[in-house]
Amino acid sequence: MMASAWRGVRSDAHNILRPGFGGGAILLAAALAIGLPGADARAADIARPAAAAPAVLPAPVFSWTGFYIGGNAGYGWSSGSDGVGAIDGSGAVGGGQLGFNYQFANNVVAGLEADLSAADISGRLGGVSTSVDMLGSVRGRLGYAAGRLMPYVTGGFAFGNQKVDVLGLDQSKTLTGWTAGAGLEYALTDHWTARTEYLYTDLGSKFYDALGTQAGASTQTVRAGINFKF
Repeated sequence: MMASAWRGVRSDAHNILRPGFGGGAILLAAALAIGLPGADARAADIARPAAAAPAVLPAPVFSWTGFYIGGNAGYGWSSGSDGVGAIDGSGAVGGGQLGFNYQFANNVVAGLEADLSAADISGRLGGVSTSVDMLGSVRGRLGYAAGRLMPYVTGGFAFGNQKVDVLGLDQSKTLTGWTAGAGLEYALTDHWTARTEYLYTDLGSKFYDALGTQAGASTQTVRAGINFKF
C-alpha cells in the first residue's frame, strides 16, 4: 500500500512539472509568494521618485549703497593767479576721504564725499615762490552703476592752503573756491573698491602782505584711491 501511495505522489509531481500542465505558473507564484532575494529593494527603487535637483540661487547683486572710508595718492599741477600769475607748480598729493552713496532702482548712484589731502605743489619764479600744501573739498557725486563699475561726475566746495614766499618773507592763507571733476570706480569685492579721479580746483585769491597784492591758485589733480565700504 505504501509503495502504491509513493507512486501516486511521484506521478502528481511529474504532472506538475510537465510542460503544458501549468506547473511553471505554480512555481512562479510560489517564488513570488516566498519573495525572491532583492525583489523588494528593486521594487522600492522603481517606485521611489527621483530626488529633486538642488535649487541654484542667483548670485547676489552688488549695491553701491552705504558709507565708505579710504585713502588716495596722486600728482597735481598749479597755476598762480593775480600777483603770482606767472608761477606754475607741480608736486605730489595724498590723503583720505569718507562719504556715502545711495543706489536707486534705475542704477543711478548719488552720494556725498569729503576729502582732505596734504600736498607739495610748488613753483618758483625769481625771488618769489608759491606752494599749495593742503587741499580739501566737500562734493556731491552722481554716477551710474554698471554692475561693479561706476563712472561718475563730482563737484562742490573746495578749500586749500597756499604759501607765498618773497625773498624769504613768507605768508600762508587758506583759500576757498570750487572744484569739479570725474572719476571711475570699480568694486573689487563687496567691501573694497578702487578708483581713479580727476579734479580741477579754483581756490580764488586773497591779499598777501608780503606781495602787497592779491594772489591765488588753481590746481589740477589726478589721484588713485581705495575705499572700504561698510
